[in-house]
Amino acid sequence: MDGKLLARIGAVVFVAVAVTATAIEMTRQEEAPEIWPSGRTVQAQVDPLRDALIRCQALGEEGPRDPDCRRAWAENRHRFLAPGARPAEHLPDMPPAPRDGLTPQPQRTNPPETTPAAPNTPQLDEAR
Repeated sequence: MDGKLLARIGAVVFVAVAVTATAIEMTRQEEAPEIWPSGRTVQAQVDPLRDALIRCQALGEEGPRDPDCRRAWAENRHRFLAPGARPAEHLPDMPPAPRDGLTPQPQRTNPPETTPAAPNTPQLDEAR
């Protein structure tokens, strides 16, 4: 077979595959993404403290002088810093320490004292 003929056949096959793939992709319908429940509930309540804090933030430098903002910030601090405001975090229980004497305990040793070594700098004559 001639080299030119083989190249032409290869080009025709390549174009045919490309057209077929394009036709398949264009006829495919988009699937709607599945909605996974996050487990969170939507808060329908409006938090007036949040609205007050946003208003105070928008005031800029006037915020610290505004008595309503001072009250809102005090309430916000009380929400987060008051005793019992957050549940105590539970740490995992640690296993009790072995007391049988059979378990080797690490021995602490003092590191040997070392004297500082003289710096090893080449002399002018040695560098040449």
